[in-house]
Amino acid sequence: MRSTTRTEAFPAHTPAASQIFTTVLSHGPLTRSDIAVRTRLSAAAVTKAVRPLIEAGYLREDVGEDARQVSLGRPANPVRVDGGRALFIGVKMTGDELIAVLTDLCCRIRVSRHVPLTSHDPQAVLASTVALVQELLTEADGFGVRVQGLGIAVSGDVDRADGVVRYSPFLEWRDVPLAELAGMATGLPVTVDNDVRALTVAEQWFGAGVGLSDFALVTVGAGIGCGLVVHGRVVSGAHGVAGEIGHVAIDPAGPRCHCGNRGCVEAIASDSAIVAGVREATGVHVADAAEALDLAHAGDPGAREVYARAGEAIGRGIATVANLLGPERVIISGEGLAAYDLFAEQIRDAFAGAAFGSAARCDVQTRPLPFEEWARGAAATAIQSFTTSHTN
Repeated sequence: MRSTTRTEAFPAHTPAASQIFTTVLSHGPLTRSDIAVRTRLSAAAVTKAVRPLIEAGYLREDVGEDARQVSLGRPANPVRVDGGRALFIGVKMTGDELIAVLTDLCCRIRVSRHVPLTSHDPQAVLASTVALVQELLTEADGFGVRVQGLGIAVSGDVDRADGVVRYSPFLEWRDVPLAELAGMATGLPVTVDNDVRALTVAEQWFGAGVGLSDFALVTVGAGIGCGLVVHGRVVSGAHGVAGEIGHVAIDPAGPRCHCGNRGCVEAIASDSAIVAGVREATGVHVADAAEALDLAHAGDPGAREVYARAGEAIGRGIATVANLLGPERVIISGEGLAAYDLFAEQIRDAFAGAAFGSAARCDVQTRPLPFEEWARGAAATAIQSFTTSHTN
């Protein structure tokens, strides 16, 4: 079923106007003079850009006790983004389920849904996705605001520019034109991105990366992912695989990775690697990561050693990022943080031992996130596309 949802053009027609809006979105409320300082734009340029955004309802001026005028007559009232002005849908695709959220313009989750996947066939996954999107579009009617975009996050090699999933190991997809298919089926503008990069966008605009020019997000769980922000931009590299620390080989004699190499971080520290390692070390046939975690928490020395080794691998992978890029902060997230108490010390020690010189001063933070945050990341990419794509 094709949606009849109509979308509108965002009223920021220059890169400067988009920069101003995203600055207020991440840091607001801000006065016009604050915006000028943060963006290094002239007061006149800020005033010119802010006016149509206020007129269109995307920015709102706070008028209250601080409603005063500066000497040049420009209002000093802070402006903020009106989060209720637009809605967005984000969908995270895993090998087992779809997680979807309806967010406002400030990427605050209003509604969330989970739907199991019974097939990896692209048409079957698309049909389930479209049904889920239609459900959230119906929910959006209750807010009286249009949905302006759909973001979809998928693990693996994703070409965001073309909206094509080149390869997704968990879905077993190759060269699926997902943005085109989902756009035709829903009638919405669609942004498709790698799930870790999408989560990085959310952290950059709305989370622990706000205000940082250079940071990395490392995710631990089914895979080991890394999103990079360099000079204020989420980077993908020439071939879309920048930040693949999961496939940094740290032990040439280690277990074989699905990429074909040995001793990759992912071959030691991913959920499947840990489950395999615990089975081998203990002789207990744990069914999944949750059972492996329970065994380690129960004190089994073999299981605990597997987690310790995983922590060392993660720490060395993070040190590689710090040595190469010198980020201000590394944020560790993902479902694998459920085991953080078992490998936190090893992560810290391995990072300190492998980080070179001042790279060791990098701020390493852990940020446990519910699984809905991956879908929120997808919505963040849709917000980003809506507010910036027309100026590129």
